[in-house]
Amino acid sequence: MVDRLLKLLENSYVPLSKFRTSSIVVTKDGKMFEGVNVENPSFRDGMCAEQNAIANACSNGYNKKDFAAIYVMTDGSTVSTPCFLCRQLINELFDESSLVICYNTKGEAQMYKVSELCPHPFDENDLV
Repeated sequence: MVDRLLKLLENSYVPLSKFRTSSIVVTKDGKMFEGVNVENPSFRDGMCAEQNAIANACSNGYNKKDFAAIYVMTDGSTVSTPCFLCRQLINELFDESSLVICYNTKGEAQMYKVSELCPHPFDENDLV
């Protein structure tokens, strides 16, 4: 998975931050969907790699609770976790026990369950 994430990093479009991110979503039936981050000068309009990979899977017919794990790699020596917007999206579509595996470009990893990254998520119960 590390080699695949490293190769995918090359597709990131980050002319401003130079902070490349790649992501691969693995579904419960073993299919993989890739994503990279895409920036533009209006940072809010950019797209995170995790969002891109999840949207790719959804565009191919996968839906809530079809996801087994998500892999994320960020450029540099630090192992970074998904941003809070991505954590919210991951919480919405993945089971609490699904894995989020985060890498740096050296292949060092940290693994979390969704429930560990999103201990107090905003969900449908908050809309009542």
